[in-house]
Amino acid sequence: METLPEMPSTDGHTSDIVTERYLVESQKSTAHVPLACDTQHCAFPLDGNHLCVWSPRGTSHQLLTLQGHHQLITAVVFGNQTDPLQLCSASQDRIIVWNVDECREKTLEGLTPRGTILGSLLQTVLCLRFSLDDRAVAVCAGNKISVMDVEKQSVLVELQGHQGSVTAVEFCPWQTHILISVSEDRSFKVWDYCEGSLIYSSSILTAYPLLSLLINEENQQLVTGSADGQLWIFSLIERHHYHCVAHVDLRKKSETFSTRRMMAEQYSLPEDSRYHSRHEVDKREEAEATFPVLSLAQCDLCLQDSQSGVFSSEGTKCLWIGSSTALFIFNLASVELEAALHFKEFQSLSVQVAGSCAVMSEARSPKAFCILSSMFGNKIAMLEISLNALLSSQRCPGTGRTLSVSCVLPTSPLCFGITKENSPKPANTKRHAMRSVVEDRPLVFHTKIRSSGYTSAPHVTMFSPKTNIKHNSKRASKFKNNYKCKEYSLERFLPRNLSRQVAVAQEPVAVSCVQFSGDGQQLACGLANHLSLVFDASLSGTPAAFSGHDGAVNTVCWSHDKRWLLSTGRDRTLRMWSVHRTELMLLLGPDFFPKPITSAQFYYMDSFILLSSGPEFRLLKYHIDLCRDDIRRYKPKSRYKPIFRLPLTSGADVTTVSAVNDFYSHIVLTAGRDRSVEVFDLNVGHSAAVIAEVHSRPAHQICQNKGSSFTTQQSLAYNLFLTTAVGDGVRLWDLRTLRCVRRFEGHPNRCYPCGVAFSPCGRLMACGAEDRHAYVYEMGSSSFLYRLAGHTDTVTEVAFNPAAPQLTTATLDGKLQLFVVE
Repeated sequence: METLPEMPSTDGHTSDIVTERYLVESQKSTAHVPLACDTQHCAFPLDGNHLCVWSPRGTSHQLLTLQGHHQLITAVVFGNQTDPLQLCSASQDRIIVWNVDECREKTLEGLTPRGTILGSLLQTVLCLRFSLDDRAVAVCAGNKISVMDVEKQSVLVELQGHQGSVTAVEFCPWQTHILISVSEDRSFKVWDYCEGSLIYSSSILTAYPLLSLLINEENQQLVTGSADGQLWIFSLIERHHYHCVAHVDLRKKSETFSTRRMMAEQYSLPEDSRYHSRHEVDKREEAEATFPVLSLAQCDLCLQDSQSGVFSSEGTKCLWIGSSTALFIFNLASVELEAALHFKEFQSLSVQVAGSCAVMSEARSPKAFCILSSMFGNKIAMLEISLNALLSSQRCPGTGRTLSVSCVLPTSPLCFGITKENSPKPANTKRHAMRSVVEDRPLVFHTKIRSSGYTSAPHVTMFSPKTNIKHNSKRASKFKNNYKCKEYSLERFLPRNLSRQVAVAQEPVAVSCVQFSGDGQQLACGLANHLSLVFDASLSGTPAAFSGHDGAVNTVCWSHDKRWLLSTGRDRTLRMWSVHRTELMLLLGPDFFPKPITSAQFYYMDSFILLSSGPEFRLLKYHIDLCRDDIRRYKPKSRYKPIFRLPLTSGADVTTVSAVNDFYSHIVLTAGRDRSVEVFDLNVGHSAAVIAEVHSRPAHQICQNKGSSFTTQQSLAYNLFLTTAVGDGVRLWDLRTLRCVRRFEGHPNRCYPCGVAFSPCGRLMACGAEDRHAYVYEMGSSSFLYRLAGHTDTVTEVAFNPAAPQLTTATLDGKLQLFVVE
């Protein structure tokens, strides 16, 4: 045995991230030796049958060597208790439990430390795991799990059922009688080891063996990884019946993580060098190697960039994923990578390809420790990792930028109609312009742009939107404000009870879109039979019908003043209606659009129409002529003028567009066919950022927090937005950091685009699903709060009433459901 001195990394920039604290070389191959870590110690076999314990935090780096095995040590594990700290090791001849503190004391006294022999199974033991109280240990040998009593040194129960060797086992923290195992037969099983019975057996998950297992107590989830780099997350909540929360391919996640960083780097480069950089991204070499999941460990981080006000309680619950060539930090809430540490990028490391791996980090600690064994050599290395340096080095360029408050620039397209006399403009132009520039203070996405003159540091405080809106009904206004701030935060005010169900037509017809008016008094919906209907919010009475489209209605949108209704259809037309008259006021025909309109809405407090068609979005200024001409009433006199258009950076077609109309905002969000979301700043008239690989498929909806009565503590919720894609669920994003905050699980939407909606307070999210349910989530949890039943077909759309604790859902067979508080 050769012990090498402490070897810090010699690479200039790598020493800040990872340091090789200790290195030993064994006389035997270390390709697949078992390794173990706890908060204070690392354990590994040396020379085959010697067990070594090393403390990364101790003043002395002298190894504690324990002898007692005569054959190769095949499994090692630390206990869960610290007083005393126990260590269990297994070889084919015996299983031994060691008291680490007692063994160290005897070594210092010059005595030979001895452990307690539990017995021998005369088989190769692949995995060991202590129970939570360290009174029992699960021993996995072959396809059998033996649970042994540590004190009595006897076998309590034997569990058999796997068709292959058991590779990992865990005791459930909140149900102490439950034990979960994974195997080379590619399945996991749930056992009641006190009764010796099998509770649940999964189907075969993959074509490769399952190697690792972890139970997350806070989320009540099971995480398992396979030899081909696949990761599965299952819910252990009782009513969820072990359903799969997420399935992750580490290689694809690593590529997505790298792609997002490369795309973000483009926006930190000068304009003239972006094309070259983008070309390099497109021509990058894709890694063909997989990342076998050798180990999983808890990782509790303080992610400053992921804080989202009241929604950040779970945003830092992560996992360490140990693989043969890299370490990953994986966020359980967002199902995204937070960091990737590839060994090949640190040439000073003695182990470049690992056969075994173990990682540990204490809660809120700035450091982590990792122990690696070499796949093609005899070395075992202990690494110290600086989490702050690792996260800082891999933070996407520009993610520290925030939304700031600034006056609209004179060169902005948003100035159209305010500064030019010959343009369509509302009455009293000077007064309107002064209010826009001084009082309302629109938003911009703050970046370093030479032409804009922005040289100050980004604002830390976000913003407090000012809408200067006067409600017609004092009673309704008072009820609305109280409701938004308080009622949805209380469990007893959640809309759960099905109050009314109505059919929108005599024959089944799909409801493609729904939206409440700003005062919550009316509900508009678009149908596949070319009609748009406006219901009373209670779904009572006869709805007002708006007829004119020659194809299915794709979009309906209320104006902020609730006077106008916007609709688009597959006939490639855009129509603006008078809600009071139920008359067509403005028509944009198919000649105006080269491709179908994918999304349209009012924008900038009803100053513009924002729409997307093909690879670009457009800004239109409009003027509504209210003069009636009974003879030629079929021909609207209103007019419009296109004033601005901007394509996506990638040139892909736009699938949806979103912007806030409840206050003056410069920010426009677009989703493209290339699966990206692009942020545009209309104050400067160009793209501000691109989020690549938002979903595995193109997003079909972006939903922003558009409420206007947040409390001061909730004001950060304005920066959150949702995206959803067919087959890839719903994700929550932070506009300040351009990072995914959370992925919501449990709702099936594999084949049909189902809608999502924020509650007025932004604390709840609802989404439709194909299983004839609507799912309601709290923003601080990835698991659904409850499901709404009573639907007769796929739930295509959902909408919260902004003025009452109500939720309306729409189905594929043409029915509207109204849910109210119980």
